[in-house]
Amino acid sequence: MRIRPLLAVVLALCLAFFTTACSGDSEAVQRGGSNVTYDDIHNTGKANDCPTIGDSARGSIALSEGGSYELREICMHPVQVYAKEEPKNVRQQAEFVEGKILTRYTSSLDEVFGDLKVTEAGLEFQEKGGIDFQPITVLVPGGEEFPFTFSSKSLKATADGAALTTSTDFEGTYRTPSYRTSNFIDPKGRALTTGVQYAQGLVALGGDDEQLEKDNNKRYIDGVGTMSLSITKVDPETGEFAGVFSAIQPSDSDMGGREVVDIKITGDLYGRLEEA
Repeated sequence: MRIRPLLAVVLALCLAFFTTACSGDSEAVQRGGSNVTYDDIHNTGKANDCPTIGDSARGSIALSEGGSYELREICMHPVQVYAKEEPKNVRQQAEFVEGKILTRYTSSLDEVFGDLKVTEAGLEFQEKGGIDFQPITVLVPGGEEFPFTFSSKSLKATADGAALTTSTDFEGTYRTPSYRTSNFIDPKGRALTTGVQYAQGLVALGGDDEQLEKDNNKRYIDGVGTMSLSITKVDPETGEFAGVFSAIQPSDSDMGGREVVDIKITGDLYGRLEEA
């Protein structure tokens, strides 16, 4: 008879464990829900994750040609980042080497939105705003660090078809802002709009020495990247969609003083379709 209360406690704990273990999807969906507190996500990295939808969301959303739509709440969470490095052997080709994101908890784009048009040629998406850029630094196995600005600014992407389906693939180009701003001062005190043009110890060179010209004459340089958004899940009832993204863009040039390399970013995608 004394064993019954103990068995009841054990069964209750087992039931609670299995219920929690089976509710992983709902926790991801409710990232910003009312049941999640600040303490639940503080210093956990969960705020950097994108919401998800269930694996059973395999539907499609038909769109009318000439209709006015919007893609909203777009979230892109970088999972893997690669830097294209030149090989040591001249006979080999340059290849992407996977690196480690040093700014891992603040790397996602979120609340990105834009217009979606349906034309005779297919779908056209034009990004308009949101949290659409994040400064990131990636560390490659050789020890070198590559800063870059992960962005979706002014993304203009197209896709085939007249519906949002699990096989919809958007492809297009976007703008990558400079990692440094115009008032950034380097260790020598040089900057674009503040500081000095060249270090005082180099006055005799006139600041225009060929080897120092790039470092002395700062420039604000934007880049252009290419991005693909591959949709693999669609929920017609809520208008939500999810999938993966892949982007290739230049690294930062340090205001023109550093050679850029190609950076490849892949990760998770989430968004929602609305009628405008």
